[in-house]
This record gives sequence, C-alpha cells and structure tokens, in this order.
Amino acid sequence: MLLEIKDLHAEIDGKEILRGINLCIGRGEVHAIMGPNGSGKSTLSAVLAGHPAYRVTQGEVIFQGKDLLAISPEDRSREGLFLSFQYPIEIPGVSMVNFMRAAVNEHRKYRQQEPMSATEFLRVMKQKREVVQLDNSLASRSVNEGFSGGEKKRNEIFQMAMLEPSLSILDETDSGLDIDALRIVSEGVNKLKRPDNSTIVITHYQRLLDYIVPDVVHVLYKGRIVRTAGRELVAELEEKGYDWIKQEVGE
Repeated sequence: MLLEIKDLHAEIDGKEILRGINLCIGRGEVHAIMGPNGSGKSTLSAVLAGHPAYRVTQGEVIFQGKDLLAISPEDRSREGLFLSFQYPIEIPGVSMVNFMRAAVNEHRKYRQQEPMSATEFLRVMKQKREVVQLDNSLASRSVNEGFSGGEKKRNEIFQMAMLEPSLSILDETDSGLDIDALRIVSEGVNKLKRPDNSTIVITHYQRLLDYIVPDVVHVLYKGRIVRTAGRELVAELEEKGYDWIKQEVGE
C-alpha cells in the first residue's frame, strides 16, 4: 500500500475541517476526490503536504511504510510526495532552471545519489518540458512570474515530471484552465503515470476526469468520505450535483 489514512482529523484556527478520513491508495492507482466547496478537499491535500497552519488532532497517515505526520514538509517531498497547488505562487528573481536544479539535487542528496551535472540536468529538463509543451522561454524565466493561469499549471506538471514523485496530489489543477490548457496538462499527467506511482485528483467537475480517468472516486462531504465507487460515480455526480449527498448521510 502506498498511502494509508486512518481516522484523520484536522483543524485550522480551532475549527475542525477533517472529521475522520479513511483512505487507502495502492501503487499505480488514480483516485479522484470530489465534493462541494468547504467539504475539506484542499485541507486534506494541505495536511498531507504538511502545511503548518493545519493541526492534526487524531489519526495517522502511513506513506510508503513511514509515519508521514512525523516527517517535515520538505522531507515529505524528498520521500516522494508532490502537491500541485490550486493557485501556484510567483517567485520573482529565482529562475526556473536554478529552482528546479536545486530541487532535483536536494532529492538526489536525500537518496544519497550524486548531484546531476549541469549538462545532464539541461538534457533531462528539455525532455520533461516536452511532456507539457512548456516553451523554453518560460523555463528560463523566474518561477511563475508573469505566467498565465494555464502556463502556471503546466509549469506545475513540469515540476512533477522533473521530481518523479511516488504520489502526486493535484489540487483543482483544472481551476481556471481553458479547454486547450486542460488537455495539455491532463496529457502530461497521463504520460507521467507509471505502475509504481499514484495520483490523487481533487476536482469539482467531470471535465478533468474525462482526460485523467480515475480508478476510484471518493465523495468528500463535511470532512468525511461518504461514498466511494468506480468512475461511474463521476457521471452520477455530474447528473445529480451534490445535494443528494445530504440524503445519503441522513441530513
């Protein structure tokens, strides 16, 4: 099992958001997490990544056999966890090339590998840029500075390609994307899928899941997973919306 979440509770500013999440993800699987606004989807991704504003009050998370909650955010990344942000930030003055080379070599150092040479890094970077059709001029600029929404999201998937994580969490990657950018980003994610890695796709809408087809779909509502099924659940949600969930949970 790649990731196992047991009875996870978490709060922010004293307000409980996650109220007992249970979730298991095997290697090679794509899991979609859907649900209405405020249900806890982004909170779950932030807690897994180690965002300091959130406090885990109960439960455990085992990632590749290790207690994820006991690991620092930077070491969670080095252990193979990647979070694609809903709203990627700009880092003025830091070039993408320097940023990515530092990140890649920090991961290699953690695994007790030799740093990647400049020549080798540029070769790999060129190869990975092509996965999401990221223009060379964008890769040479400061991180996300002056990028459009679609370019920022493609840049996130490019970073994912460079780091080769075991588990990628895509937090509403489709937010703000037009249909062409959505297709490019989704194709990039699909190209990076391997038998030994997995993806959590957090989204409101069916359209992203038409491109990134999930093996398992979960509905998150008021901090709990209230329904789990196959990809047919996506079509049901698209047809019915989320109001029927209240009846499912007896509200």
